Amino acid sequence: MHLPRNEYPRPQMVRNKWINLNGEWEFEFDFGKSGKERGVLQKEKLERTILVPFCPESELSGIGYKDFINAAWYKRDFQIPSDWKNGRVLLNFEAVDYYCEVYINKTFIGSHQGGYTPFSFDITDYLQENNTITVYVEDDTRTGLQPCGKQSQKYPSYHCFYTRVTGIWQTVWLEYVPTSYIKSFKLTPDVDNSRIHISTKAIGSGTLTATASFNGKEVGKTSAVLSGNEANFYIDLSELHLWQPLDAKLYDLKLEFGEDTIDTYFGMRKITLTDRLMLINDKPVFQRLVLDQGYYPDGIYTAPSDEALIKDIELSLALGFNGARLHQKVFERRFLYHADRMGYMVWGEYGNWGLDHSKAESLGIFMPEWMEAVERDYNSPALIGWCPFNETWDINGHQQDNNVLKSIYLLTKAMDKSRPVIDTSGHYHVMTDIYDIHDYTQNAELFKEHYAPMVEGGEVYDNFPKRQSHQGQPYFISEYGGIRWNPKSDEGWGYGDAPKTVEEFVERYCSLATTLLSNPGIFGLCYTQLYDVEQEVNGLYYYDRTPKFTKDVMNKLKEVMEQTAKIEEA
Repeated sequence: MHLPRNEYPRPQMVRNKWINLNGEWEFEFDFGKSGKERGVLQKEKLERTILVPFCPESELSGIGYKDFINAAWYKRDFQIPSDWKNGRVLLNFEAVDYYCEVYINKTFIGSHQGGYTPFSFDITDYLQENNTITVYVEDDTRTGLQPCGKQSQKYPSYHCFYTRVTGIWQTVWLEYVPTSYIKSFKLTPDVDNSRIHISTKAIGSGTLTATASFNGKEVGKTSAVLSGNEANFYIDLSELHLWQPLDAKLYDLKLEFGEDTIDTYFGMRKITLTDRLMLINDKPVFQRLVLDQGYYPDGIYTAPSDEALIKDIELSLALGFNGARLHQKVFERRFLYHADRMGYMVWGEYGNWGLDHSKAESLGIFMPEWMEAVERDYNSPALIGWCPFNETWDINGHQQDNNVLKSIYLLTKAMDKSRPVIDTSGHYHVMTDIYDIHDYTQNAELFKEHYAPMVEGGEVYDNFPKRQSHQGQPYFISEYGGIRWNPKSDEGWGYGDAPKTVEEFVERYCSLATTLLSNPGIFGLCYTQLYDVEQEVNGLYYYDRTPKFTKDVMNKLKEVMEQTAKIEEA
């Protein structure tokens, strides 16, 4: 049987001894959350099988159950290679939605809360000759206490809410490490000084050596002795090659700590904010972004293959976009890896919808999950900004708790001083580096009027002026368009009236884009969206990623998006 998603799941921290645990697992629903009392952990065999890493709601899982799943159980056997005996064995989960407990040979080893981020357990002391993993998961999108992004809180999918995802939805894998090993590291580029800063945490003591190379040529090397299991040092690079949008120059980096060897990479890229501009390597690069929801018809949250991740970036580039908002979801690490190597700018988000942000206690839920996301993707040169919250609408008549948003903003800035942070995309800003709005006006002339004063440096357009005010930050139209277009049917949800003809669609699309690209007060746009998702038909491609338009029309859309923006003129 072909092993699904068998590529290495953590491209920025590669070790050579690992085992992919994807494939067929035993599986059992636990709708009443009574499995522990009923002794499911002790059962010799669960009721069903499932294909991991696809969630039980997906067709690729072999189950395709679309109703609410309050809880479920997973189980599989495994063995450890004989040459892994002298070190430690780590069990890694890339993502499990939402809360899970993990057992090795029926012994509890740990739990994790948060549906989007990876976690690991050292299982060495629990291993036998033949071993069994059992995983218990809980998931409920209706509590107001669980961030779940675009997952529907009703039985059906509707509007911009889609099929739910429960349980394991990314790769599960085993990893061998020596008794002393590198636990984590942060790479911070210093372009102005041709230097890469390295901060490491490790288990054990000793000297860590870091060697940087570019195209196979060594360009810097240094060593540091760990103090208190940490080391902070840097490498002066003999050659400076910049990571630029659509021109991704990447360095290779080897980290050696005793018997532990890690292969990774980094990009030399800096971000600077000025009056109404966000500069990449001191140059104004207009951000031509597209909204990417990260959904797949057969895998829902999980791409059916690594090639599908690459294809989504290629589809975006083919329409003249140079990046994406990775929307209401933490995308898998391999997507970030492909963005890094293809020069594709991305904004890191979280699936905050589903969490009641009007309550102070939501901070205690959101904070640890968001910290894991920031920690995971810190080293990605393609990631150019953070956006923890999106459209924090009033909930049941209650406004957002501003202190929740402010606290997360400050926390993110403390964890990462190198990137801008948007507190809540679209509205209602409390404390933010970037002032962004969402404008789904479909009338092209009215849309143009909104931003006309900004052409002469006048007042910015704001569609929620009573709840926020512009303080001179760079200005970003982070959602617009969303033109409803479904030539196959009159059905489907979208923004505004659908154009009556392809020509009308093209005229509207081109006019909206040109308005933003030609305005010197705007540094970026994000069109909604790259492809349809289920009943939402705002995509430039269908849900199966086939184009909605002829090649000539697609080229026209590409040409208008690639026109020189006002801020890019010399």
